[in-house]
Amino acid sequence: MIFMLSKKYDPKQVEEKWQRWWLEKKIYNFDDKSTKPIFSIDTPPPTVSGKLHLGHAMSYTHFEIIARFKRMIGFNVFLPIGFDDNGQPTERLVEKKHNIKPNEVPREKFIELVKKEIIPIEEGYRNDLIKLGHSHDWSNFYQTISPYCTKTAQFSFIDLYNKGFIYPAEEPTIWCTHCLTALSQADVEDKQRKTKLNYIYFELENGKKIEIATTRPEFLPSCVGIFVHPHDKRYKNLVGKNAIVPIFGQKVPVMADEKVEMEFGSGIVMICTFGDTTDIEWWKEHNLPLKICINPNGTMNEICDKYQGMKMTEAKDAVIEDLKNNGTLFKQEDLSQNVGCCWRCNNPTEFMVTKQWFVKLMEHKEKFIEQGKKIKWYPDYYRKRYEDWINNLRWDWCVSRQRPFGVPIPVWYCKKCGEIILPELKDLPVDPKMEKPNKKCGCGSEEFVMEKDVFDTWFTSSLTPELALGWVEKNKNFENAFPESLRPSAHDIIRNWAFYTIVKAYYHFDTIPWKEIMISGHVLDSKGRTMHKSWGNVIEPMKMIEKYSADSLRYWSVSVRIGDDAPFQEKEMIRGTKLLVKLWNSAKFASLHFEDVKEYPVFDAADRWILSRLNETIRNYKDYMENYKIFRARKEIEMFFLHEFCDFYLEMIKHRLYGEDEKSKNAAKWTLYKTFLNILKLWAPIIPHITEEIYQELFRKNEGNESIHVSKFPEVGKIDKEALEAGQLAKDVISLVRQYKTQNDLAMNAEIEKIVINCGNEKIREIENVIKETMKIKEIEYGKAEGLETGSLKIEVKP
Repeated sequence: MIFMLSKKYDPKQVEEKWQRWWLEKKIYNFDDKSTKPIFSIDTPPPTVSGKLHLGHAMSYTHFEIIARFKRMIGFNVFLPIGFDDNGQPTERLVEKKHNIKPNEVPREKFIELVKKEIIPIEEGYRNDLIKLGHSHDWSNFYQTISPYCTKTAQFSFIDLYNKGFIYPAEEPTIWCTHCLTALSQADVEDKQRKTKLNYIYFELENGKKIEIATTRPEFLPSCVGIFVHPHDKRYKNLVGKNAIVPIFGQKVPVMADEKVEMEFGSGIVMICTFGDTTDIEWWKEHNLPLKICINPNGTMNEICDKYQGMKMTEAKDAVIEDLKNNGTLFKQEDLSQNVGCCWRCNNPTEFMVTKQWFVKLMEHKEKFIEQGKKIKWYPDYYRKRYEDWINNLRWDWCVSRQRPFGVPIPVWYCKKCGEIILPELKDLPVDPKMEKPNKKCGCGSEEFVMEKDVFDTWFTSSLTPELALGWVEKNKNFENAFPESLRPSAHDIIRNWAFYTIVKAYYHFDTIPWKEIMISGHVLDSKGRTMHKSWGNVIEPMKMIEKYSADSLRYWSVSVRIGDDAPFQEKEMIRGTKLLVKLWNSAKFASLHFEDVKEYPVFDAADRWILSRLNETIRNYKDYMENYKIFRARKEIEMFFLHEFCDFYLEMIKHRLYGEDEKSKNAAKWTLYKTFLNILKLWAPIIPHITEEIYQELFRKNEGNESIHVSKFPEVGKIDKEALEAGQLAKDVISLVRQYKTQNDLAMNAEIEKIVINCGNEKIREIENVIKETMKIKEIEYGKAEGLETGSLKIEVKP
């Protein structure tokens, strides 16, 4: 049989061909009838908010490579895919594109617009993932806004409510005045900004003045008290007195609290409802009155007198100007501070007293830390970040959002008695805005008030294992594969996606959601910034695929270690492209000698060496992959393939492949076949397209597997230490002779009369013939040599 590969590798034609074929043949579909052990991956559903960028390509390829590896080592791999299309990012996309706000158009019209916009985006996501060569099981696909996912999220809500883990409350809540919705602590990101620390005189009732430093003078109308530290001798006599708030004139008490920082500003602090979290704590602890001075949209309200209707920034400037004019503001200092901002619009958040739904977190923080310790983290230091987040939690999880688009909270309220009415589980999913309860309230009333809010997007996304495995539908996959094997996640969403999923699994099932979690880093731009669509610094993976290939991009993705942030380096794409050419060309050469290959007893030293090195490589590669060290696995196979198989072994056996000794030729052919097939299998998870093409052309008929990606992964065979030692000596001598020929402008196939080798290792004699035939040396002599050397080995060339 004659094997044929085209002269030049064409990735565009090859990659598209195999992507279609894999889908048509359902090569990667999960087999729920298989008896193989299951390896299940909790695939991150990408947020529907534009286009995928290189950060997605890198992190998604990392775990997809693991999925391919696990299939080949004998697992029934469950790799679903979903799109997260029910959240605020999707809304924001529509707002920006159409220059509208949800409250400016009828709710139904806005929802219709969002649903229309997500169709082409999700189709683009699907195409991108396929073009990246990702092996998702598209028969296990979900959308978080779908009726199925809505039902699951509502089922979760009802279960948590019945267990006492979720509750409604009217509380100070983190609020985005731009998005007009409540937020959770995980939705807030700190941004550093420059501001002024303003020193203001407050008068006491006896006419004396005290100095207060504040960064937020616009909150003066909400001032309800003054605090000093109980051990601050300067102000001990002030406690119990009243002070008069500048401009607005209200009297407020002076109190003592140990949370006051004596060294900050003047050491006297005003409390306003609410400027920050400390204000909230003081308001609760000291039972202070509530005075809200801002509207939900960030404008000043009716208690602000002439400042009413102003935006907060405008009011701040106006108040400062008035304080200067009346002599109350006497000093300003530059200050750099961290400000909590909405994770999507980047505007500073405020605190509003609103009625919201909360999931209990604070009373179970230690349990969540315990759950985290049951999971194996890769890299392991990210568990500390998870624990730090929990330790710094100050609020329960606010899960209600004041948005038009999202999964409805399945609640009605009795108009007569206020009782909470939940739907029957069999009636899910429901939309309280469109439907009524199918039963009366316990008080006998049939009139109800609908819940208008929707869930935080993470309330649904925290159920991705349950969504994919069919928890609510009682799918046997859930019973067989939960907890899942692996959760891949970027490090910035440990605080929400990872944490909330652990919370849900603990509350619903008293277990962990997955056994392992693999954390990926971010791709950075040339300035060291994370790629972000709003910053305009993203690179679309499809542009790189068009310029190079999907396999080249996948090669680049594993140039970054798991968990690390790293700048994008296009040179890795170029390097990957060169690797593909090298693999193709070596396959073309090897295929010339695959005719009538039969297993043959290996007797040549070069064969024993390369097979032992192959087995070492397989062993190390598998160990790296099992521990998610994909970067190291790629390096292991790359070094073996380029710098041992190509650079040395192929040259070592050419004289045998074209020689007259049939036994030696057959041994070389069999070793070449076996080694190259296993090289392909080691490369297959990383660069799946070219390896499939070569496998189908050169190996499928002999090997029988429909695809290389469902073939058996190489076993670790015998590692002959003596063969390894002899082979290394041969490499050293060949390298020195090559060096000599290069320095003397000789062709590599130029004959050399004699070399003298000075080596104390007698194993050099076992590989002598390999050295002679490879480098065209007529005679080798052993003894004292003066010339080139490496380590303890020296050679002298005598032309």
